[in-house]
Amino acid sequence: EVQLVESGGGLVQPGGSLRLSCAVSGFTFDDYAMSWVRQAPGKGLEWVSAITWNGGTYYAESMKGRFTISRDNAKNTLYLQMNSLKSEDTAVYYCAKDYGPHRYDAYDYWGQGTPVNVSS
Repeated sequence: EVQLVESGGGLVQPGGSLRLSCAVSGFTFDDYAMSWVRQAPGKGLEWVSAITWNGGTYYAESMKGRFTISRDNAKNTLYLQMNSLKSEDTAVYYCAKDYGPHRYDAYDYWGQGTPVNVSS
């Protein structure tokens, strides 16, 4: 059974940092690209970042320079380091498994999400 379990969300002040984790099981993590996608209150899904099977990284324009995606294949875990957080980063953050090793932006499995609230 494929499972993706996010953690690390919470309440943080503007300008602060958080590191999200996504622990995966049930598939060969090394073989697939992974993404982070978020949903702000009352809005649709927004792609945040992706990492390919061999570590190639991609970011949405508004996240460049603030967010860093990474993966630890030995631990079957995906990460998102978020710095210089803004109120507009408030959202539920989901990790998602891509269909293949490269960035296709097509996902077959999702985690349950972890909420991030950026507020003073």
